[in-house]
Amino acid sequence: MNPAFTFLFGLILLILFGWYFATDHGTRKRALAGVLMLLLVVFSLATIYPPDKKVQLGLDIQGGTSFLIRLVQGDKEINKAMLDQAVEVIRKRVDYFGGGEPVISPVGNDRILVQIPGLSTEKIQEARQQLSRVAKLEFRMVYPDNGERLKGIDGGTEVIPPEYKIESYTQHAEPGKKPQVERLLVKKKADLGGERVSGSNAYYGNEGWGVQLRFDSEGATLFGNITEKFKGFRFAIVLDGLIQSAPVIRDAIYGGSAQITGRFSEQEARSLASVLENPLQTPVSIEEERSVSPTLGMDSIRASVIAGLIGLALTLLGVVIYYRFIGLIANLALLVNIILLMGALTMFNFVLTLPGIAGIILTIGIAVDASVLIYERLREELALGKSLKVAVQAAYDKAFSSIFDANVTTLITAAILFWKASGPVKGFAISLSLGILASLFTALIVGRNVLSWCVDTGRLKKITMLHLISSQHINFLGKGLLACLCSLALIIAGATAFYIRGDKNFGVDFRGGDLITLSTTQPVSVHEVREALKPVHLDDSPIQQSAQGGRTYITIRSGMNTSEGIEKQVSQTLPQAQFKVERSERIGALVGGELAKSSLWALALGLVGILVFVTFRFELSFAVGAIVAVLHDVIITIGIFSLLGRELTLTMVGAVLTIAGYSINDTIVVYDRIREGLASSKRGSIEQIMNDSINQTLSRTILTSTVTLIPILCLFFLGGSVLRDFSLAIIIGVVVGTYSSIFIAAPIVLWWTRARGGSASTLRREVTEKAAGTKSPATL
Repeated sequence: MNPAFTFLFGLILLILFGWYFATDHGTRKRALAGVLMLLLVVFSLATIYPPDKKVQLGLDIQGGTSFLIRLVQGDKEINKAMLDQAVEVIRKRVDYFGGGEPVISPVGNDRILVQIPGLSTEKIQEARQQLSRVAKLEFRMVYPDNGERLKGIDGGTEVIPPEYKIESYTQHAEPGKKPQVERLLVKKKADLGGERVSGSNAYYGNEGWGVQLRFDSEGATLFGNITEKFKGFRFAIVLDGLIQSAPVIRDAIYGGSAQITGRFSEQEARSLASVLENPLQTPVSIEEERSVSPTLGMDSIRASVIAGLIGLALTLLGVVIYYRFIGLIANLALLVNIILLMGALTMFNFVLTLPGIAGIILTIGIAVDASVLIYERLREELALGKSLKVAVQAAYDKAFSSIFDANVTTLITAAILFWKASGPVKGFAISLSLGILASLFTALIVGRNVLSWCVDTGRLKKITMLHLISSQHINFLGKGLLACLCSLALIIAGATAFYIRGDKNFGVDFRGGDLITLSTTQPVSVHEVREALKPVHLDDSPIQQSAQGGRTYITIRSGMNTSEGIEKQVSQTLPQAQFKVERSERIGALVGGELAKSSLWALALGLVGILVFVTFRFELSFAVGAIVAVLHDVIITIGIFSLLGRELTLTMVGAVLTIAGYSINDTIVVYDRIREGLASSKRGSIEQIMNDSINQTLSRTILTSTVTLIPILCLFFLGGSVLRDFSLAIIIGVVVGTYSSIFIAAPIVLWWTRARGGSASTLRREVTEKAAGTKSPATL
């Protein structure tokens, strides 16, 4: 889409949003909300359509191979210019393979990510060799007759000298002109090697931009002899067999320093200087390699989309059955939310990966949460005898604080996940973050104004909804000790399993090594595969089996550089299976260690962010309770995963941090109601107020967990094997998070207050002072 149009459209939206928040007139506010919704939906649909051309698919969907390459530092420190030039060298090597549009981009200070779509299994080994070989910089003389011999060769009167060959040299084009291709008769062997270059830099002098070239002592002598002998003729600077420049030798150059001029632009001069630095003269290391076949990718996306659609349909149906007419409004908000989310992802050139699809499916459940909060508040306001119009206004005003606090804490974890994560997990963080922002808009602006319009115009005079979970008087705090003992038992069991399994808890992402997935249409058991691997002494490797789309998938994790041997051995031993390589990964130990470290940092920073925000919005005791609840949920989820014999992978990091975000979301809603009860000078003991608050939010807690679980359960059962572990982690996390928000979070607040020498009245006073000193965010 045209950037100017996008900018103008964004400016119009900004003005409309400002106008919407500035006006208090009900009719005008609803009209502005309708215009905003219509514009955003139309713009999003225009951005998405046609999806087959607009939506970019990740390698795990379209198939292909990615390599993470690290430049090994030698005598020279690696800088940005060297990294950029290395990217260009690798780009030319990747172009050799053709196919789809490759992605070559720098990562950090010394790494390059290379993604080659549609690379066949046969070419992966060749690509690995091409990318890891050392670059070759050479200085070769052009035949010393200013092109006369080449003219004779073209005319048929001369022959090519045996030590020379004809090379093409594409000269840099001036702006607005096509690049010219020049043919040169160049020596086959180098007159001077690039290893003799000690330094190079671009400079600006009297003749414009040029390049300063410096040689070591031996190189200075050789270069001096060459320039003395071939004064007035040209020499070619050749990198990886391609001529980069062919300047004329004006005079004999001794002293080890030379200047190359020739109407260079600044970019051309810097590029040539980088070439002469030869950034790939030292060995490069392929630290990570991932490959997915198009068959597995399309099977996975097909299964994920079907799971998402079924989950969406069940969610829409469940909301309508439970909330009747206002459930239709919630569904409208949900559908608009999905359209806006897909439009935003497409506009920002988001690459759709399988974890990204999982994030979108998870957003379906989270998006309904705001509507559930509002409608449960509406039920309470109507029960107090308020008119429908007043009850709707009060429900949105009172629910806003919970919605704002809960979503901000989830955004904190998503932002940290985006910052610290890499690859597909970063895509998951983006889809989750944009989904949360879209759900805030649709619930608080779209849903609110549609419902207000129905009430104000008299089209909706009475609201009916199911009430399957009526208000209870359960003494949750009285069961806090029992709940903590149950949690402690689960934690001990999980920790024991984790300790016993040791390194087997971690997948190839963290341990390093190889992972290969083979598929077959024939029935093959894990035992048969293990027996086939005995001759190569790899029968103790972890092997997993799964089925999808009528094919059996065998996944084997082993040590570094063993996957090719495994494929060969299994294929030879079980030829009737006709195995096909669907996915392969190779992770270096260094990358695995860095991933583990960054994952722990992400979790730690997420907890710090939550601690700061909850302390600011509530009070320190609540922040401590929230952190304990989050750690409780994460530790138990990882422990159950270990008990089930599952592995922790990079995608699991995203799942664990999502669990942390969901857990804090649930806990904040309970805390908000407790804060409201304490700050309102409600009569009764602290324990009674806390119990009442948990009971009042019990219906919302169970409903939200159920709605969130529906699409994730669909993803688990129908979404294919690739995302099954991810879905399982989210399912465990949602169940444990619901449990902790009810039984763990509130008692910790009270116990922490008493542990630091405070009393129940102290907590009430602190919460009241915080509520008086901190204004709630403006309502929408």
